[in-house]
This record gives sequence, structure tokens and C-alpha cells, in this order.
Amino acid sequence: MLKCTSCNRAQEPRLICDKCGSPMPVPADFDYFRALGIPRKLVIDNAALEAAYHELGRKIHPDRFASSAPNLRALSLSGTALLTRSYRTLRDPISRGLYWLELNGEKLAENNKNVPADLAATVFEVQEQLADLRNANGDASRELKSEIANRRDELQSTMVDLQGELERNFSRWDSSSLSDGSGDKKALVAELKTILSKIAYLRTLLRDIDNGLETIKAA
Repeated sequence: MLKCTSCNRAQEPRLICDKCGSPMPVPADFDYFRALGIPRKLVIDNAALEAAYHELGRKIHPDRFASSAPNLRALSLSGTALLTRSYRTLRDPISRGLYWLELNGEKLAENNKNVPADLAATVFEVQEQLADLRNANGDASRELKSEIANRRDELQSTMVDLQGELERNFSRWDSSSLSDGSGDKKALVAELKTILSKIAYLRTLLRDIDNGLETIKAA
């Protein structure tokens, strides 16, 4: 329990006092779900998330406390920054998944040192095509650009499939009972890491393709 610095009311940690509406100090480990006042679940109602963000944003906005005591102005600024950071993280499924790993004491980097096996051949082939494209001209260049553009469409389709896998992983987290610390959590963490790792590599590959095609186009 924390006490509001304005009305001294003891309450669960939150951004805004539920009695007087003043900005509250929050613990350093205050998570993004609590900041927005939404359930700590991976499957999120986007409309509810948006509504919570805008409602809290109006209540804690620094303009409302411009003439208040310095400590309240400071709490308003820090609370607004936390609210914005929370919203931006949770509204995107990929950043939400990465944040969920953090909440569970995990990091993607631990499982992201090597290209996922089922993507390794694709990564190599695309990078080889891009290298050939830089040295090609005329009909060869046009043919390569067409091949790479088709490959880009395939990768975009793969990305859509991975995002579907991510949503299904989120649903399993929310429906599983992990209170006993059983192997379910380990399996879900491993699966989440694998999906996010593949998405990260695909994003990089798609960016390389776009940059490569743009460079050739501008030349």
C-alpha cells in the first residue's frame, strides 16, 4: 500500500489517487499493465487499451498541475512518461511479447544468437541475391529485382503466419495455470522466444531487401 502525498489516503499503487485525483508516486517495479489499469494478460482489447490510455492521460497531464506544488508537477511528468511508455509497449504485440519475457525474468538475446535453423537458408539466399543485384545491370538486374520482390512477398506472408503464432502463444499464456511453476511456463517461454526471434530476423531481412531495392532504384 502507498499513501497519496496530497490527501494521505492509503491505497494500492496507481498513477492517480482514487480519492483526490493527484498524481501518485509508484514503485520502481511498477509494471506497464498496472500503469494502464488493465489486466496483466497478453491478449489485449485494443479499444480498452486506447480508452484507458487517453482517460489516464487527461487526468495526469502536466497542464493540470502546472500551478501545483513542485512535487506534484514532478509526479505528473514522471507519471505521464510512464503511461506513454506503457501504452507504446503494450499496443504492439511484438514489443508486448518482449516485455512479457522481461516480466518473467527472460531475455530474447539468450535465444537470439544464431539465425533460426528454418530461416538460415532463406537468409543466406536473400543476402546472396542482394549481393548479385548490386553487381548486375540490364536484363539481369531487372530479373533479379523481380525475384527479390517475389521473395519479399513470401517473407511478408511468413511474417503474417508468425504473428498468428504469436497471438496463439499469447492465448495459451492467458489460459494456462502457471501458479505451480510447472513445465508449462518453460515451454511457453521457449516458444515465445522462438517466435520473437524469427520475427526479429525477418524484420531485419525485409529491411535489407527494401534498402537494397531502394539503393538500386536510386542509382
